[in-house]
Amino acid sequence: MRILIVCGAGASSTFVAGRLARAAAAAGLAWETSAGTESTALAAVGVDLVLVGPHLQDRADSIRTATGLPVVVLPDDAFTDVDGSRTLRLVRDATTAPHDRKETP
Repeated sequence: MRILIVCGAGASSTFVAGRLARAAAAAGLAWETSAGTESTALAAVGVDLVLVGPHLQDRADSIRTATGLPVVVLPDDAFTDVDGSRTLRLVRDATTAPHDRKETP
């Protein structure tokens, strides 16, 4: 699975992508993660899931519509998930549930 993590400038998402990659590898999952901005998501090819930083929650629907990809908004504490375990759980939950559902608080 290829996962793109999106934030405002691509810096915070780089940390989340690295942590998620390590957590996935430790769980025996062959996931590829990358980081970028909203424009990266709009031009993404071969991505299976887009994770959007909580500060871009208002853009999630437009990214979902423009890309046709499942988009999940990260929780407010995603950038403090030091070992990536919470983000791994979030992705696993998102990929076992129906795609393109709108996340509700």
